[in-house]
This record gives sequence, C-alpha cells and structure tokens, in this order.
Amino acid sequence: MATASLRSIPLNYQSKRIFQVPHRCKYPLQVRCIHGQEISAGAGGSTSPFFYGAVGSNRADWLSKCAILSSKAAAVDSKPSIVSSSSSSSGGVGAEDHHQDNQNSVTPAVVVNGHDSSSSVTLDLVPIGNLPRALTIADLSPAPMHGSTLRVAYQGVPGAYSEAAAGKAYPNCEAIPCDQFEVAFQAVELWIADRAVLPVENSLGGSIHRNYDLLLRHRLHIVGEVQLPVHHCLLALPGVRKECLARVMSHPQALAQCELTLTGLGLNVAREAFHDTAGAAEYVAANGLRDTAAIASSRAAELYGMQILADGIQDDSSNVTRFVMLAREPIIPRTDRPFKTSIVFAHHKEGTSVLFKVLSAFAFRNISLTKIESRPHRHQPIRLVDDANVGTAKHFEYMFYIDFEASMAEQRAQNALAEIQEFTSFLRVLGSYPMDMTPWNAPTGSSSTSTSTSTSTSDDN
Repeated sequence: MATASLRSIPLNYQSKRIFQVPHRCKYPLQVRCIHGQEISAGAGGSTSPFFYGAVGSNRADWLSKCAILSSKAAAVDSKPSIVSSSSSSSGGVGAEDHHQDNQNSVTPAVVVNGHDSSSSVTLDLVPIGNLPRALTIADLSPAPMHGSTLRVAYQGVPGAYSEAAAGKAYPNCEAIPCDQFEVAFQAVELWIADRAVLPVENSLGGSIHRNYDLLLRHRLHIVGEVQLPVHHCLLALPGVRKECLARVMSHPQALAQCELTLTGLGLNVAREAFHDTAGAAEYVAANGLRDTAAIASSRAAELYGMQILADGIQDDSSNVTRFVMLAREPIIPRTDRPFKTSIVFAHHKEGTSVLFKVLSAFAFRNISLTKIESRPHRHQPIRLVDDANVGTAKHFEYMFYIDFEASMAEQRAQNALAEIQEFTSFLRVLGSYPMDMTPWNAPTGSSSTSTSTSTSTSDDN
C-alpha cells in the first residue's frame, strides 16, 4: 500500500499541524490537527481539550490521531483497494489483489498504532480557505478609515469648552465626555477612544497642573495642539433676574477669569467651585436652582435650556486656552510646516541647576522656547545636602517641562536633545507635533456677534 507524504508546520503556542494529501489524489485536501493543553472537565475527573475543536486529550493520543489521518489520506489516494490480512502481514499487495480490489470496492479498515480508524473519533476535514483568521490589535478598535468617525475623549459634559476644542481639532468627530482628566487618558489607552483633547494652560489662569502630571504618568503622545478663545456667559433658569441670585457656580478658573466683571455687575453672590463649566449649568438646570447662576458657554445654555443674563463676562477679552491632542502612537515629525516639541527632564543630584545647562543647549542652536513649567518630583520631592560647616540643607526637587519651536526631524533639535541627555538623569519626549497656526479673533463681548463656542471655533478652521 502506498504511503502518503506529510508536510507539517509546528507552532509553539498550540501544537498545530497541517497535513496535505499528495498531489496524485484526485481531490487534494488539506486538513488540520490541533492538540491543546488539558483542563479539568469538572467533578467527573475527565479531561477535555483546551479549546474547541481540538483532537486528542493528550499529546500521545494526538500523535496517534495524526497518524490515523495520514493513513486515511493514503487510503483515499489508493481507492478503491482491499487490504487482505495475508497481504498485510506479508507487507505487500500483489497485482491480483489489486485487480480484485477494483471489482470489490471495499473500504479498508486501517489500523495504526493499535487504533482502528473505523472506530476512532471522526476527524473533521476543514477546508484550508475557511480557517478562522487570528485576531489582531486592529480588530479590537479599527483605525478610522476615510469617511469614518474619529472618537475623541474630553473632560466634562456636552457644552464644555473641551468639547468645542475637540470639534475644532477633529471636525465631525464623535466626542466622548469623561468625568475626569485621567478617565480621558485611560479611554485612549484602552482603545475606547482614538484621541483625547485636554487643556494644559490658559492665558489668564496659567497651567493645568493635573494634566502635566498625567502626561508623565501615562504613555500617550502629543500629536497636536489647538488654541481656543474662551467666551464666558452668565446663565440662569428662564425668568430668573440677576437681583435674585445668591450664588454663582463654575470651574475655579472660570470664576477667577470673571471675578472683576461679577463685581462690576453689582452681584453680591457666593462663588462656588464646580468641576466643569458646562457641568455647573447642567446641575443648575437639573435641580431647578432659581437662586443660582452658572458661568459657562452659550452652547451650554442651548443644551440645558437656560437663559443668558450676561454675555462675554470674562475680565480679559484675550482669554485663550491651549489644548493638546493625545494619541497612542506618535506622529512622524516633518519640516515643511512649523512644529513644536514638548519634553520633560530632571536630574536627581544637581536639581534646578541643570536648567541653566538645558537652556544653554537651546540658546546655542537658536531654538526658541515657548513654555517652561516645573512640577515637584513625585518620587523624590526633597533633596538633602549635607555640609559640615552649615549643616543639612533641604532643596525641593522638580521635573521640568519645556516646549520649543522645532521639529524632531531637524538636526539642531536632535543635537540639542543629545546634549541635554548627557547631563540629565531623566529625559522624555512627550511629542513633536504641528503648531496651531489658525488665526482667531478675540470676542467683542456683544451678544449679536457671539454664537455657540463650538460653532465659532469651527469657523477658525
């Protein structure tokens, strides 16, 4: 009886082999044998394959089944044929037996390794073209294709300025509200969102320190920035007059940005901090608070059915918030348009004295800095310096964040960071990304020219 040649492809994680019937068969087939680890089936004490569709409860049984399968392939190759007991024992098949096989078309019972193939478990023949495709990371969250919706996470509720910034950064995106800044970071890391748009600094209130700390804690990359003009409005329930107000709720920075205007309006009201500007408007509307006003955008007034008591109440008309766009992967830096690069560094021994060396590396190469921010070193906030003459001195340790106007594709930026790395104990590039060069007009404060924040920011594009 002719034997079939085998071609096997072993895999490491799950023992898997693909057997191919020789080409001389009339109907070539490819079949798959899979052996997996054993797991307990329960109280019965029996074992079952580790995954569905496996053949054999252990490796020895699996090898036997594979041998049976190869014998079946050989039987298909020589069909119709009869293997008599005498010829099987002698180890050959004569010409007369072969002629008799053609007349009697009897399917043989092949015995391999003591297993009767007719009584053994049926081996499924799986067409090679119908094998399941392995899942990839792209299957968990497909990258947005042309025309599809990009999912962008932001902190706050609908009507927040962060939502407007997300709409300006990614027009027609699917905005995903998050109750905290860290939730927005995690949404991108867990593939719930494709991007995150979060504020990092305001022209009046300064830096949002929480997001600088989260940039260091998480492994997301800055892939862009957007600057959004802020236009505050004083909102209240319909029919409420300013004289009836007892308190004003909003984000702490929004309260600080409107302090002088609120005083100029003659409002003797208590200021109460809330986690979000639009969230404050939603809270007032949901609870029917007729003695409370909220500072938020005009879009929040539309969403939550509130009236605008005063429009453009920010103390400075040039009130701008800078947002950064975060992604799981960095973008490729270019030199055909203005780029900005953000880094963070520290030194565990020299402390703040290392800052002078870093600034010199940029100044020597004529690289302009746009921001310097220091944050306490979380793991080593205080450095002790022992001096035999004056005693022990305590110095605060800082992490330094710097933004500079250069692309990582430029040689001067690469040389600057190479020099900085020599005298810093920690250096990380947060991102190299295009600068926001879109023009914007400061709000005039008149209600006739102001629209919802998201609409006005879309016009900036």
